Amino acid sequence: MSMEQAKSAVPDLLEKLSRKECTVGIVGLGYVGLPLCLAIASAGLQVIGFDIDRHRVGSLISLRSYFEHIPDLAIESLLASRRFQATDDFRRLNEPDAILVCVPTPLTPHREPDLSFIISAGRAIAQYMRRGQLIVLESTTYPGTTEEVLRPILESTGMISGRDFFLAYSPEREDPGNPSFTTADIPKIIGGLDAGRDLAVALYSSFVTRIVPVSSVAVAEAVKLAENVFRAVNIALVNELKMIFDAMGLDVWEVIEAAKTKPFGFMPFYPGPGIGGHCVPIDPYYLTWKAQEYGLVTQLIELAGQINTGMPQYVVNQLALALDRQQKIGLNGSRILVVGLGYKKNIDDTRESPALRLIELIEARGATADFFDPFVATIPVTRKSLAGRTSFKWDIAALSIYNAAVIATDHDCIDYASLVNSCRLVIDTRNACRRAGIDAPHVVRA
Repeated sequence: MSMEQAKSAVPDLLEKLSRKECTVGIVGLGYVGLPLCLAIASAGLQVIGFDIDRHRVGSLISLRSYFEHIPDLAIESLLASRRFQATDDFRRLNEPDAILVCVPTPLTPHREPDLSFIISAGRAIAQYMRRGQLIVLESTTYPGTTEEVLRPILESTGMISGRDFFLAYSPEREDPGNPSFTTADIPKIIGGLDAGRDLAVALYSSFVTRIVPVSSVAVAEAVKLAENVFRAVNIALVNELKMIFDAMGLDVWEVIEAAKTKPFGFMPFYPGPGIGGHCVPIDPYYLTWKAQEYGLVTQLIELAGQINTGMPQYVVNQLALALDRQQKIGLNGSRILVVGLGYKKNIDDTRESPALRLIELIEARGATADFFDPFVATIPVTRKSLAGRTSFKWDIAALSIYNAAVIATDHDCIDYASLVNSCRLVIDTRNACRRAGIDAPHVVRA
């Protein structure tokens, strides 16, 4: 269907977009959905945010942010604009002209795609949708999900995609805690069915600087997986290099800094205690699962997963070795402080954080493990074995009670000088101390 035909089919949406009178619904007010609300409302459009979590909705109505990297002031400005409403009433899904679906896509315990949130969102939309709406899936998933899973749910209403409603896919691209990239700054990939792509391009163009249309929804779905597989494999490579260079007595950080001076053919990635977040540890397995349908084995992706998953154990082994060398003790009976719980610096997101696994492994060896994180006061209920534990309250004098501190997340606001001066042993998995200009014999990069 051409753009002219699309205009004929849904004149209201295009006309409303041109006059900035369009209302956009966001299903899922998490790390993707909430920044989208901010960007869309800032561009002058009306936004209705939907979430099943009444606490989230209540926080927003009370002008409080539930994410550390999104200040309360941003929520206050959002509500003050009178262009945003938050609700858990999904009956209102018939109100928006466009609905963007930003729900989680985790893995099952058997490392298979769990599309239950997409299915639930699709059923809710199908129950209340009206003709002429544009539906865009943003959740990361395998190629084919939009057409094979979401479309049949929506068409179970008797309405037909491309005639009664329009369907597109645009993978989320967020980097929480990185002030260099806002939602509006990050180029947006868009694939659609029939006129869905052109309508989605028109919508996203109203609040995103650069739009990148692709030929199909499957291509758009594949783009997101390619991005995160690329990261997972390269992180695994540099983690493996780290272990090899450690055995050789070489500093992997110095090697990387020198290698990245090459102006072509090299892109720096950095080692760490493992990988975390919702994307890199999970998304590659969506492609692994889908590849089986074609009789293909994703050997490199699976090997990368094994290396990255094994890094917390490597760090704990290095910690035990350092304790033995420096203090002539083992991990059993030691007291360890894990510094940083977020999966990346300067945010409070602990999803799949390797720091959580470090705590579990350290305690499995008979040690006591506390944590300190200025962004995370309490370990959430999602980590059942550790849920409810609270952060160590920063006290320089009290740091001496620990046999060692393990820097798992390199938050910028941590006082690394005091940490090094007060602790007998520091295991630095992020090169945070050297970047802070600190070097000491009892700082071990692991």
